Amino acid sequence: MQQTVRQLSWSLVMSFTVVAGANAAPTQAPPVSYGVDSDTFHPVKAQHGMVASVDALATQVGVEILRQGGNAVDAAVAVGFALAVTHPQAGNLGGGGFMLLRTASGRATAIDFREMAPGHASRDMFLDKQGNADSKLSLTSHLASGTPGTVAGLALAAQKYGTLPLSTLLAPAIKLARDGIPVNDALADDLKTYGKEVLITHPNSKAIFYKPDGTPWQKGDRLVQKNLAHSLQLIARQGPDAFYKGEIADEIAGEMAQHGGLISKADLAAYRAVERQPISGTYRGYEVFSMPPPSSGGIHIVQILNILENFDLAKMGFGSADAMQVMAEAEKYAYADRSEYLGDPDFVKVPWQALTSKAYAKTLAQQIDVAKARPSSEIKPGKLEPYESNQTTHFSVVDKQGNAVAVTYTLNTYFGSGIVAGKSGILMNNEMDDFSAKPGTPNVYGLVGGEANAVQPAKRPLSSMSPTIVAKGGKTWLVTGSPGGSRIITTVLQMVVNSIDFGMNVAEATNAPRFHHQWLPDQLRVEKGFSPDTLRLLEAKGQHVKVLPSMGSTQSIMIGPDGMLYGASDPRSIDDLSAGY
Repeated sequence: MQQTVRQLSWSLVMSFTVVAGANAAPTQAPPVSYGVDSDTFHPVKAQHGMVASVDALATQVGVEILRQGGNAVDAAVAVGFALAVTHPQAGNLGGGGFMLLRTASGRATAIDFREMAPGHASRDMFLDKQGNADSKLSLTSHLASGTPGTVAGLALAAQKYGTLPLSTLLAPAIKLARDGIPVNDALADDLKTYGKEVLITHPNSKAIFYKPDGTPWQKGDRLVQKNLAHSLQLIARQGPDAFYKGEIADEIAGEMAQHGGLISKADLAAYRAVERQPISGTYRGYEVFSMPPPSSGGIHIVQILNILENFDLAKMGFGSADAMQVMAEAEKYAYADRSEYLGDPDFVKVPWQALTSKAYAKTLAQQIDVAKARPSSEIKPGKLEPYESNQTTHFSVVDKQGNAVAVTYTLNTYFGSGIVAGKSGILMNNEMDDFSAKPGTPNVYGLVGGEANAVQPAKRPLSSMSPTIVAKGGKTWLVTGSPGGSRIITTVLQMVVNSIDFGMNVAEATNAPRFHHQWLPDQLRVEKGFSPDTLRLLEAKGQHVKVLPSMGSTQSIMIGPDGMLYGASDPRSIDDLSAGY
């Protein structure tokens, strides 16, 4: 019997109390490893504070702020501004994202600084004359940019939860932009691979990221960003008003007006970051906190964990065909629900209580057959082609008091739209592609969206970004998150499951091979590292297995029972760093 949340009224979903037939599973998890000599991978250890990010320079900025007496929020804000300089592929002022924080006292809150559709945006603005979605318009034109939220979000966090002046937190980024940074392997590779697609066609961008002879900066070259340094200095002196109402706003609005974009000074002046209640749930005795809508991450991480709680994954074992089968099937149901119900909660009613209820998860768990995969076409017909991407970035911070911050933010694709706004030095996002340009068709990540995520003025597009914090015994235990588009949810999910069900330390959980199923296409994507025998067993169960490049780049911190901090940066990124003191 096929059954999803769309076939159940909210009242019926919430009224389920006992459903027979679900697999018995232990309610408590096995012992946790924090890293012992016999482990293959070892985390970085620190006593007083820890920062994990995709860029070594940005991590060092955060650690220095902690050394100066700043708290985790101060350090996170400084890292966010620094990454706008050192990791322009995704770090940004011209984009947006989410911050999840949990104080040492146990209070959890979420700051939504997702981009917003400009006031003159319209539902069909990305359709061609034949009524088909035109990805060029939503990805590389001036129409692709939503009103940025990063500066508002970081400033709100610093003002409400930080301890140091905003100018102090911006100082390292200003110095990096003014004095220049050595181009690392990742930036050199991405400029060569993706820069020619988006940056070189825009004069403002080409002037920054390319040499006078038209070639991109190479590893070891020094990249100086004087215009960006000036913009950062304005924000340090005038606060976020410099970006949303002052000189920077003039540059952004002028760029858009000159080239057919929609962001106006009125859009910028009206933008607000929003504090929201996190999505929360429990899993085998642990508390899980993650981002609420317009992120789909929190809802579906909790939903999938609720389903998995009905199975004894520890007994099945990591990397076993049975464990992978159960997890892949659970992911199918979650992604099907994502396409139907998720959107900006300020515009649509998202049934988060139904989707995250353990009773509903029990009904889905009953439909999972460990021996036989259910075709995605039986959940909802359709066949869509995916697109791989990894252009978001995540960082995690924990301070000596036990305050924890997880931030995921982005320009969307590599270097966003590729457009630098006027003389601001600021790369603009192409987040408008995250709306459903034509409900029922996939975006650049292969994700399908419905009417709930259609373009509408002042609306925030749906996202998979999933900064997540897990608590054990009332104390923060794991802080994690990842880039990866549609694979963010499953990457973060596997960090949680690897740590809880399979007893891995944070470095082992990070290094373990990953897999992903997003309902459509009906394909189980796996990284290298799983046994060929296991993959053959999965094929025999009905999974359509495809080995593809790596997924995600987690930046995680685990806190031991004695307060020791254990950090792990993902080896899938070549210049990241976890460090502490």
